[in-house]
Amino acid sequence: MYLKFISLTVLCFLSFSAMAQPGSEVSHKDNSQLSQDLSGFKWKMKMMLPGEGVKAGLHELPPEDIETLVWNSAEVPGDVYTDLWKIGAIEDPYFGRNSVKAQWVMHYEWWYALQFNVTQDITDQLVRLDFEGVDYACDVWLNGHFLGSHEGAFSGFSFDINKALRTSKKYLASSNILMVRLAPPPQVNAKVAGRKTPWFGDYWRDLNPFGIYRSVKMVYTGKTRIKDVYLRPKIEADNNAKVTLEVEVENTEAFPKEITFISTIQGKNFKSDVISTSFTETIAPGKQTIKKDIFIEDAQLWWPWDLGKPNLYTSKLSLSENKINQDFKETTFGIREVKMAWNPGFTKDEVSFPRTTMINSKKIFIRSACWGGPPDIFTGRTSEEKYRKLIQLAKDANMNNIRIFGWHPSEIPLFYELCNEAGITVWNDIIPLGTGNLSHDEDFIATTIAEGVAVIKERRNNPSLIMMEGGEEMFLRSGDPAFTRNFLEQLGKALQEQVDLPYVPDSPMTDEPSQEAGYKPKEAVHALAYFYNMGHAPMEDWYSKLDFPIVPELAITSVPNIESLKKFIPENELWPPGLSWGHHWADLDRLRAQNFDAFGSEKTGSLQEFVEATQDAQGIIFQLSIEHFRRNKPETSGISLCHFITYWPDMKWGIVDNYQQPKRSYDYVKTAYQPVLINMQFQKRRWLHTDIFKGKIWVVNDFYTEYDDCVANYTITNHSGKILDKDTFNIAKIEENSSKAWFDLKADVLKNIKDNFYVHLELKDKTGEIISKNNYMLLIGDHDKAAKEFKAMGSEIRQRNETYKYSNYNQFFDKLTRENGAEYESQTDTVTARGFKIKTQ
Repeated sequence: MYLKFISLTVLCFLSFSAMAQPGSEVSHKDNSQLSQDLSGFKWKMKMMLPGEGVKAGLHELPPEDIETLVWNSAEVPGDVYTDLWKIGAIEDPYFGRNSVKAQWVMHYEWWYALQFNVTQDITDQLVRLDFEGVDYACDVWLNGHFLGSHEGAFSGFSFDINKALRTSKKYLASSNILMVRLAPPPQVNAKVAGRKTPWFGDYWRDLNPFGIYRSVKMVYTGKTRIKDVYLRPKIEADNNAKVTLEVEVENTEAFPKEITFISTIQGKNFKSDVISTSFTETIAPGKQTIKKDIFIEDAQLWWPWDLGKPNLYTSKLSLSENKINQDFKETTFGIREVKMAWNPGFTKDEVSFPRTTMINSKKIFIRSACWGGPPDIFTGRTSEEKYRKLIQLAKDANMNNIRIFGWHPSEIPLFYELCNEAGITVWNDIIPLGTGNLSHDEDFIATTIAEGVAVIKERRNNPSLIMMEGGEEMFLRSGDPAFTRNFLEQLGKALQEQVDLPYVPDSPMTDEPSQEAGYKPKEAVHALAYFYNMGHAPMEDWYSKLDFPIVPELAITSVPNIESLKKFIPENELWPPGLSWGHHWADLDRLRAQNFDAFGSEKTGSLQEFVEATQDAQGIIFQLSIEHFRRNKPETSGISLCHFITYWPDMKWGIVDNYQQPKRSYDYVKTAYQPVLINMQFQKRRWLHTDIFKGKIWVVNDFYTEYDDCVANYTITNHSGKILDKDTFNIAKIEENSSKAWFDLKADVLKNIKDNFYVHLELKDKTGEIISKNNYMLLIGDHDKAAKEFKAMGSEIRQRNETYKYSNYNQFFDKLTRENGAEYESQTDTVTARGFKIKTQ
């Protein structure tokens, strides 16, 4: 997940002149927290056998010494693999099958060192060393002083360093050395589930990421300091709001102190008056939480972009003692409330939870995709620019939500900041729980839940965060469903004590172990059966039978663009597909079958044809499935595609590849996710020449806006664009937040069409402005005959899986008798490779 851009690189001498000094008299308006980001390129790294670094005395290196100058260069935030790749110690793990060659890295410990000078006077100050995130386990020393250890990738941790820190106006006397030992990462996910990102799943290979992946900072405060700030909003009558300021504060001295809290709140992205509040509290020694209600008249609510404006507020909080500054905290927040409503059409014997999201009392249909992130599994490779581009791509695709699901971790602050600003909501599995086989040990349970609490506390001020989930397919793999349910409910209770947000324990909870645990048969659906049971039924026969209140995953695969392929597939393996395709999870059998279902052809004539066909097939299946679920609103209340992005270059789920390049499928999703969507329901994609083509035209409206006196039209064309039929219909009123069938389409035009035909839809408002457009490609053919052929392909796939096992990419390379895995058939122009026939050029 995580970011390598630098807030402020460590200099030889640390300078704080631009920041407010704790222990000095500073106006609240001009206040800021004195801190120093230790991010940058001045870090050094060294490899040691496990346990040997301490034996060798690396932690005792004198701060004045220059021995670390010859260590390898490193960057923080970052990760071990990226640092090694940059210095040439390993080949790019993303390219070809290099990740296999880099597996040795995760069996060593890695020492990270930073040398710096501090000339700051710290009299009457506390200096704290904050680690925002280390994956997974580390030990920390400063100037030979052992500060402590930490385990858990997502919970930040801190050390008070006054006793260990060296400060002076003299160069050598001001020298400091920070030493961090990264332990070899864990090798069994079940032992660290929820506290480390799973490094497995059918889109990654066995290479376990680790590193100092978030910032390290030195923070200077007075003897009373802010540990956490939460602004808990509640909407009241007459557009007013009550914001409860909840401040966790620590008095580090042994006697009570009178502390004045000075708070100002004002609009961040809109103009507003400044709301000022000041109060004094007696703060006992130790940590405690102080609460204060602040009332905001005519509050500007935060809305998703399709319901309103994403209004944000800035809170500034100062602590002072006798007018002397102690600490300062600035926080961005939004005023919004989230509740859940029961989905109509499903009884409480069928579902356990309400699954319709209500934001500020308005129902919202979730148009989402699983983040599939972070943008890079090796976090040293990502950047702020990548995050900004990806969030913009999500909004441009008409998404109003991003789902962070349980195979991936909660994101860094920048992600939520961008979603706050864009008006994109976040459906968040709070910690990555991708397995149900957890330890029953009470300490394990307690530390895992504590990790979740730490994660939600850091993120709860973000108004974009609207839904919490406990796990991902945990029951699917649970050997003890009753224990899994109890654990997830404990986790949910702990999370909801920290934030007013809805929570569901797991997804999908429609499997047998979930039923055994007491959940209901229609909770949600992971719409993955088309892919995993490829050939069972054509796409339209599959999706039309799905009837659930919410769809947390809808998954189809495709191949990235050729430009992207060339960045991670060796040239001699591009076409015919080489072994690196399999290493990057290209399921060639299923891709061929998917192409056949979409086009009536496997589309293996060339690399360009195959790649484009896989992307168009993915897009067509996504489009038709999305439209099916959206027509079913309000019974169905949301869809999340699997995935939006991918965290390494693969041949799997994403509609945007690892190089931030949208696939052709992205445009299909963008169309299907139009808030106002004209669409066509039909029974089959293949039609006989003797058929009369039939369809039903619907309009789905996710806006809270009515449209009067609209005009809808359709045009049917052949492959060359010749118009075969067209018509126009009047629609008196499209209701707000609605889904309705408006008219039947019948056309006797199929007699002379050879291959494909196309239906074009258009919806105009009363001013003549186009408010929705849509297109469909349909085939001339026999649906029943094609379904049998598709089923036979599925049987072949399953037979190969029985021989090789799914995910063993050797199943696609059983003809390796020639260079590049190709067996030429006598002197013909056909080459049999990777289990399918390809015409050579």
